[in-house]
This record gives sequence, structure tokens and C-alpha cells, in this order.
Amino acid sequence: MLQGIELTIHPGEFVGIVGASGSGKTTLMNIVGCLDRPSAGRYVLDGEDVSTLDDDALSLARNRSIGFVFQSFQLIPQLSVLENVEVPLYYGRRSRATRRARASELLASVGLSHRLRHHPAQLSGGECQRVAVARALANEPALILADEPTGNLDTQSGEDVMQLLFELHRAGRTIVMVTHNPEIAARLPRVVEMRDGAIQRDSGALAEAGR
Repeated sequence: MLQGIELTIHPGEFVGIVGASGSGKTTLMNIVGCLDRPSAGRYVLDGEDVSTLDDDALSLARNRSIGFVFQSFQLIPQLSVLENVEVPLYYGRRSRATRRARASELLASVGLSHRLRHHPAQLSGGECQRVAVARALANEPALILADEPTGNLDTQSGEDVMQLLFELHRAGRTIVMVTHNPEIAARLPRVVEMRDGAIQRDSGALAEAGR
């Protein structure tokens, strides 16, 4: 259960969410990701108050405004890499040719243009996560949520994924990432630490106070 959360994430920020198990990170991320609704208060996403939307409207807002990157990749094993990246585009009623072109462009941007016809089982963990990042970008979301994106990867693959996320941030993407890795957290521009359902520390707030 969250307690008195007041959190503003500005466009173009890269924010890390850290804290021990049970601190409220997952609950906070579920609300930010429009997977759950807050029991009180408001949540404004990309200029829209999504707190009171019904399930269908919330699903549309989620698909339009948020791209997800999960620790376990969440790729569909029966689909090719190209088809996996196309999945979010089906909801926008785009033509098959448009979906395919967009997915191909995104996979090229993450260095996987040579893997379009492969299936997830044929890829390394790092490659699977890059596919997941490409899929997260499919609908040009306002926000990318990354939940332990390096948690299942070896050191080098994890570093490759972090470099990709940093590149997206430099290009102006807004990213919120949960991580248990203190070394990764130390590299992020802003870190929000959760404890007992509340924000214990917000380095962004501290920076604002110091101005």
C-alpha cells in the first residue's frame, strides 16, 4: 500500500525507482503503467487524468502512451522477432505494410535488422531485450517503463541494454526504470527510493531544492 505519494516526472527524464522488496516499487509501477488505479488522488499521464478511466479506456491509454520493457522480455515465442515488434501496432488499425515497415525500422535502430525472421528461442538474452525495447517504442509512447531490464542478463548484455536506454534518453525519451542494482542506480540522473509504501528519498527533489 502506498502512502501519500507525490511524484512528478518531467518529459525527457530518466528516473530510477529503487527499494527493498515490499517497499512499494511494484505498486507504484503498476499505477504509473496504468495496470492499476490509485485508490485516492489523481494520476495524470501525458496531460490526461487516467485515474477514473474504465478498463477499455485505460487499456487504450496504456497502449498509446506507455511502452513496457520487462525483466523476462515477455516476447511471444510463436512469433518472429518482426511479428513481436508489430504486436502493439495492431491496436492502431494500421495496415500490414505500415506495421511491417515500422517494426523493421525499429529493429534496425537496435541493431537487429539481421534477425527479423528469427524467433525468440534463437536469440541471446541481450538480443531478446533489444527486441523488447524496439517493441516498447512501436507506438511512439510518451513514457517507457523498464522493470529490471538487465536482471536476467549477463554483465555485457546488461551493459548493452543500458547503453541503448541511455541513447534513448539522450534522444529525449522519458524513462522510468526499476532496478535492484546499486551500480546501475548510481549512473541514473534521478533516483527515487521507496520504503514502506512511501518515497524515502528523491534525488530530483533534492536537486530542485538546491537550486
